[in-house]
Order: sequence, then C-alpha cells, then structure tokens
Amino acid sequence: MNKVILMGRLTRDPEVRYSQGENATAIARYTLAVDRRFTRNNDDQTADFINCVAFGRTGEFAEKYLHKGTKIAVTGRIQTGSYTNKDGVKVYTTEVVVEDHEFAESKNASAGDGGYVPAPRNDSAPAAAGDGFMNIPDGIDEELPFN
Repeated sequence: MNKVILMGRLTRDPEVRYSQGENATAIARYTLAVDRRFTRNNDDQTADFINCVAFGRTGEFAEKYLHKGTKIAVTGRIQTGSYTNKDGVKVYTTEVVVEDHEFAESKNASAGDGGYVPAPRNDSAPAAAGDGFMNIPDGIDEELPFN
C-alpha cells in the first residue's frame, strides 16, 4: 500500500502549468513544509520540505485557493523517478502525487490573528459535568434510545 498523509504549510505559491493537447490538464507543483515531531540536540532543521504535484481538478484547486503560508492537509502517494540532466548526471526524484488536499486552519488563523472565534453560548443547553460528559436532565429516561 502506498498512502501518504501530510499536514504543513506551503513554502511558496503553487507553480501551475497546463499540459498540451486537446484536453489541457492542470499540473500544480508546490513544496510543503512539514514540522518534525522531535528534533535531535544538534539538528537545526525542524521541518521537512516535501515536493508535491497535483493533477487535474486538484491542480486547479491549488491554483485558485492555495498560497504561500497556507496550512493544508494532503493525502496521496509517493512517486519516485529519475532523469538525466543537461550535464549527463542522473537525478533521482521523490514527490507526493496529491489525491486530495484540504485547508487545515481557518482563513482568520492563516491571517495571523490565531483564528480563535468564541462559539456562541447557548444557555438552554445542559452544562457539562466535571467529568466532561453532558448532564442529562431529570425525567427524560423514557426518551433515551437505550437503557
């Protein structure tokens, strides 16, 4: 199975090109900075920079909505390849072929204000007990779908 799930921020705006031919297909390329969970004492780098490529409608979405600094979640697969550059040296590549990507934070959060918007309080709802569970009002035992 070849399945990748990443969450990180775009290091730059996606670079989008369209294939030639009758049915031009969008091809979007971008780099995702993914924070490492743990760092070694002498390791200054705290993120990995993963090259991603999205085709078709996924690429069009990237072109329209994704920008440098946007935090996204990506699912896809790893693809490796190689080519010979103009100096005759064989270059090996690894990239994530994006099957789906979605925003991982609100637009407000990406704007730098933290994105915190307090939820409206509904005083008619039962309050949560100290153990984190909602209190069930007395007298509704018959209405519950279980015993």
